Amino acid sequence: MTEEKTKETETEITAENKMGTMPVRKLLVSMAWPAVLSMTISALYNVVDSIFVAQLSEDALTAVSIVNPIQMLIIALSVGSGVGINSLIARRLGAGRQQEANQAASTGIRIGIINYLIFFIVGLLVTAPFVGSYAEKGTYIFDAARSYMMIVCIGSLFLNIQVVIEKILQSTGNMIAPMICSLTGAVVNIVLDPILIFGFLGMPELGVAGAAIATVSGQMCGMIVGVIIMIRGEHLVNVKLRGFKLNWNIVLDIYKVGLPSIIMQSIGSLMLILYNMILVAYSTTAVAVLGIYFKIQSFVFMPVFGLNQGAMPIMGYNYGARDKKRLMDTYKEGLKIALIVMGLGLLLFQLLPGGLLKMFDASPEMLRIGVPALRIISLCFLPAAFGIISSTMFQATGHGMLSLFASLLRQLLGILPLAYILIRVGGVTLSWASFPLAEIIGLTYSAVMMRWLYKKEISKL
Repeated sequence: MTEEKTKETETEITAENKMGTMPVRKLLVSMAWPAVLSMTISALYNVVDSIFVAQLSEDALTAVSIVNPIQMLIIALSVGSGVGINSLIARRLGAGRQQEANQAASTGIRIGIINYLIFFIVGLLVTAPFVGSYAEKGTYIFDAARSYMMIVCIGSLFLNIQVVIEKILQSTGNMIAPMICSLTGAVVNIVLDPILIFGFLGMPELGVAGAAIATVSGQMCGMIVGVIIMIRGEHLVNVKLRGFKLNWNIVLDIYKVGLPSIIMQSIGSLMLILYNMILVAYSTTAVAVLGIYFKIQSFVFMPVFGLNQGAMPIMGYNYGARDKKRLMDTYKEGLKIALIVMGLGLLLFQLLPGGLLKMFDASPEMLRIGVPALRIISLCFLPAAFGIISSTMFQATGHGMLSLFASLLRQLLGILPLAYILIRVGGVTLSWASFPLAEIIGLTYSAVMMRWLYKKEISKL
């Protein structure tokens, strides 16, 4: 056996020992904290982005809020595909099928490029009609939103490739490298925001467009760091860039988990688009408030999603290795941590809603609408913790459709119909109750499906 092969074998054994033998709590924390940190930093630069934009005007903040669902859609496609790639690689490594894990990783890069082409076309052809459904042509809101959306769509190549690389690395238990990629992008974005928005250091004052350029520039730098790590580092999977033909069976396996995840996250984008349409008939300020909520709540949800990223490869590996105890221990530990994080977030939103809104130069009208909004919507945090961790279990075990149905129940069949009814019964303030009510519906469904999954498969491992 060559020295190179020996080293590769030792690396695989080390990974197996880590994923299959390290105490679950210690393993989960060690794998989750880099993702938690990187996603929290990502949430920070999204919030900072909006704080700077809010200093331009409330109309500027509304323009960015209008485009927010499209950004969520870009992330949904890239992250959803990445979830499928992550889950498949982790399960194949756990089952000892190295070649198929390599093929899944190589296929993932191609998928990232295809995803970008979709949003390149969206940026060119869909921007004007989409923005026009919220604002009249020639207005500041229309022009600002159009430029912002076009830039983030046409520049989305960097995000798509970065996310795929991060998911490939995470599936092997490497959580540090993805954190470095995310941190790089976040730092570049935060630094460039004030420079490009307000025209500091001799740069032209670009306003809302400057915020979009700063975002894309950060994503480009994060992608470059990821590519360097993939090329120069040693990993449990090998990615081929040349002489590789797509195996459509691998693509199908990826999207058995990835497609439901994409649809699940896209539902959130669609929900926000339609919710904004409900609100805009009553108040453009309410649209800005909802946009602010989604920015701030990311500080609460992103750490839990980071926990999700740490838990998924552990669950997937031990499901593939048929280790029931480690699989369920990971689920239970993840749920405990998620409930703690969400509980702290709930306290923050209940005690300091006005302070959170004032970070965005909130007007008296925004405070009037926003303070009850943050308090009411945040009641969904605790039931959401159970839903998120249960969805992680569904995806890690190859049952992405269960996660999809949970999202459908909460966001399309729950939030939107409830919001439509409640806003007519009690106005904008009562409509916010649609969030916690829908989350309770989702919790009930997830509990029933977890019981079904345990009886059908997990108990037999």
